[in-house]
Amino acid sequence: HNIAKKHNVGTIARCATAFGVREVVLIGSKSYNAFGSKGADGHVRFCHYETLSLAAEKLKSDKGVTQILGVEIVDGAVPVDTHPFSGPTAFICGNEGDGLSDAQKAICDGFVYIKQHGPGTASLNVAVAASLVMHHFSLWANYPTRKRVGEKYLVEAQKPTRTHKRGMVGEDPETVRRRRAAKREEIARNEEEAEGQGNGDH
Repeated sequence: HNIAKKHNVGTIARCATAFGVREVVLIGSKSYNAFGSKGADGHVRFCHYETLSLAAEKLKSDKGVTQILGVEIVDGAVPVDTHPFSGPTAFICGNEGDGLSDAQKAICDGFVYIKQHGPGTASLNVAVAASLVMHHFSLWANYPTRKRVGEKYLVEAQKPTRTHKRGMVGEDPETVRRRRAAKREEIARNEEEAEGQGNGDH
C-alpha cells in the first residue's frame, strides 16, 4: 500500500521468498510490477485486500497474525535488531518519500525501525528496509537455512502452479473453491428441477 515505485514490489517479493515470508499483502490495487523479482514472485504467495481496515481485520481473523508492525521512525518505535516479536507478524512499509500515512499507522499495533550509522542518507529504500526487517524476523523465528549449491542457495525446480496473470494478484484459493462448489450445487439443483418438471409432463 502506498508504494510509489512499483518495481520495489518485485524486489520485496524476491526478498520475501528468501526469508521465508508466508505471503506478500497488497492493499488497494491488485496489480504489481514483477520487475526486480528475478522470477522469485512465482515462489511467494500474494493476497489482496481492498482497504487497510479490512486487511488488518482479516490478517488477524483469517491468517493468524498476532500483531501488525509499521516500519517507521516514530515515538515509541523499537529497534528491529532487538527482535520485539511475539508470534506471526505482518509488517507494513510506507511510501518511499513520505513514509507511513496516518491511515497506515492507525492499523499498527507497534512500530520498528532500522538503526543507521552513517551520515549520508535520511532513510533507506523501501525494498531494502523491508528486506532487513524480514531477515531479522526470520532470525528470531529460527527458520531453517536453505541448502546451498556451490555459491548460491538451492531454488525449487518446480514453481507453484500460477493461477493468474503475472503481476496480478489472483483470487484466494479458498474463495475460488467455495465459488466453484456453489456453482456445482446450483447446476445440480437446476438439473434436479428440470428432471422433476420432465417427469411431471408425463
